[in-house]
Amino acid sequence: MAAVATCGTGAGSTGSIAAAASKNNVTSFQRKGPRASGTDSGCSRLVSIAGTRPSVRNGQLLVSTGLPALDQLLGGGLAVGTVLLIEEDKYNIYSSLVFKYFLAEGIINGHTLLVASVKEDPADILQELPAPLLDDNCKKDFDEDVCNDKTPDSNIKMKIAWRYQLLPKMESGPVSSSRFGHYYDASKRMPQELIEASKWHGFFFPEKLSSTNIESCSLTHGYRKLLQFIQNVIYEEGFDGSSPQKKQKNILRIGIQSLGSPLWGDDICCTENCDNSHSLTKFLYVLRGLLRTSLSACIITMPTHLIQNKAVIARVTNLSDTVVGLESFIGSERETNPLYKDYHGLIHIRQIPRLNNLIYDVSDVKDLAFKLKRKLFTIEGSYCIFVLTAAKARELQQGSSHVIL
Repeated sequence: MAAVATCGTGAGSTGSIAAAASKNNVTSFQRKGPRASGTDSGCSRLVSIAGTRPSVRNGQLLVSTGLPALDQLLGGGLAVGTVLLIEEDKYNIYSSLVFKYFLAEGIINGHTLLVASVKEDPADILQELPAPLLDDNCKKDFDEDVCNDKTPDSNIKMKIAWRYQLLPKMESGPVSSSRFGHYYDASKRMPQELIEASKWHGFFFPEKLSSTNIESCSLTHGYRKLLQFIQNVIYEEGFDGSSPQKKQKNILRIGIQSLGSPLWGDDICCTENCDNSHSLTKFLYVLRGLLRTSLSACIITMPTHLIQNKAVIARVTNLSDTVVGLESFIGSERETNPLYKDYHGLIHIRQIPRLNNLIYDVSDVKDLAFKLKRKLFTIEGSYCIFVLTAAKARELQQGSSHVIL
């Protein structure tokens, strides 16, 4: 099973209450008999891992995805022991950026990284990670991005249907009260000293292929080599808990780029009735088994828009704990549509996990859009996809300040 936190942030307050009690009286906060150690910590047996926090809903241990707004959508963060599937946008621009945010968050928190790719060397991917924003400059940089995005049309007010007004609002910018997750500057690269100080493992499929004597680029061979690589890292470094980790317990962040693409030797994107249609689902099934019994969290990007067989997409979705789809406006009619001018695409929350249950939760927020500003990648909620009639469209063109939908 996935890791579950057994102690929240209230342990410190419990210890202070116990210390304030009389030494001669045994309270519900004290244990009878002598203490095992001389420390006053009331939660000394519990492990605290940097960059994690327990879920307020079920106590599940969470890590940040690197996008605080996305953490909010997923119920506070990505649960340890689960798989987050990112459905790539058409040109793999924004999904690649979300992938890098996840890795950058791991470096900032000192987590171990495992990066697997078929088209980019993992070392090159790490060199392109965004730079973290310092606390002093975070709010300032966000305000600059907001000012730069303002247009003369920003004062136009549109009255929308009442059902959209009841949707919960998303935090698009830095929140001073939240210390979980970081913000990153997409216009700058992470300092080299941070990358060199981090611990990471790379799996570059072309290198693994050239080091073995096989006749062809077999799909089964590629997935099998990747599973063996992940399994070795989990077991050898003690992330499965079978052998104590040499240092303080840590989280393994696994990032797999463009899984299922033709570059992996997979033909599910080339034909509807492929011969190896079950290889990808078998890989995900075994991978989830590895994650459930380890201190690991995985993010996978997949070109689902290229998969011909919709049944394969359904099986992949069922084998993933969390599914998020990115829809870019590039190359579509929405790119020139004035209703979408303030955004670069839509984000679809397909599935969020309900752990230890047989069914999945569905996100309450569905109208979401994202935008890549000068420095920040933001997700904004309560976004409406407007459907205008011809009469209402004419009202908008004539300069009416209110459009009733």
